Amino acid sequence: MSQTEARDEGFGSSSGHWPSLPFQEWKDTYATLHMWAQIVGKIRLVQTPWVNHSWHATFYVTSRGLTTSPIPYGALTFQIDFDFIDHKLLIQTSDGGVKTMPLAPRSVASFYEGLFAQLGELGLEVRIHPTPNEVLTSIAFYKDEAHASYDPDYAHRFWQALVQADRVFKKFRARFIGKCSPVHLFWGGLDLAVTRFSGRRAPEHPGGIPHLSDRVTREAYSHEVSSCGFWAGSEELPQPVFYSYAYPEPDGFSTARIVPGGAVYDPNFRELILPYEDVRQSATPDDTLLEFLQSSYEAAADTGGWDRPELERAELP
Repeated sequence: MSQTEARDEGFGSSSGHWPSLPFQEWKDTYATLHMWAQIVGKIRLVQTPWVNHSWHATFYVTSRGLTTSPIPYGALTFQIDFDFIDHKLLIQTSDGGVKTMPLAPRSVASFYEGLFAQLGELGLEVRIHPTPNEVLTSIAFYKDEAHASYDPDYAHRFWQALVQADRVFKKFRARFIGKCSPVHLFWGGLDLAVTRFSGRRAPEHPGGIPHLSDRVTREAYSHEVSSCGFWAGSEELPQPVFYSYAYPEPDGFSTARIVPGGAVYDPNFRELILPYEDVRQSATPDDTLLEFLQSSYEAAADTGGWDRPELERAELP
């Protein structure tokens, strides 16, 4: 594929693998996919033993889409995968059961009904709390006819952006020997994230995240963190971005020098923000993103007084 052809297909000419993802052009698909992901995520949530900071509930990027990874069900396991190449939802059990659903325009209510029917046919009886989290307007899944869009091209682009972010985040994660999360996708905000910990306790989080228990939020932020991620945006921030924040936010974090030049501190989100498009259009997207991740972490660690020599490794084996 030539550079011109790649650009026409929505992929950046700098690498051929970083797709354009203009928020306004796919926001309806994004909103629907977000609700579908929450339904699947809640299935993993209720079936999996609790792991600190809700790490038991997340998704992981795959070479075809997203996966729950194996979910326990008695002596069996099952997993649910979003396939953004063939555009289908795949349910597989450890005793050989397989069910699929097409990913195509349909309401959240229809998706909810169809998915639980498929689970039932596999002998998987699961019950979830049927309302979404971390959104301002929370419509019960089985009533949601408002979200019903699915553009396969943009779903594929979103996944491809996750593939690229996942690769680079894993390089960044490998530099840290302290407590660190996996690179994983939280379906509450539909953001890919990786979080480093100083090892010290944090002050109690004030909570207040829409439709999310303060108890869950406070457990997630029980210890000091420097967290970074990729988020596709919202009406309040209508563009995909890479972000980085510290909790608790140390004095001086918001004014620390961050590279590359396009990175800014957003006082509304209380996060350092780097537009995804800046990375996509860079001559070296991986290096540009790594610069942002490293400099924003250093801002959090240095202003927060982290014991960096004990938490980092200078060279990889």
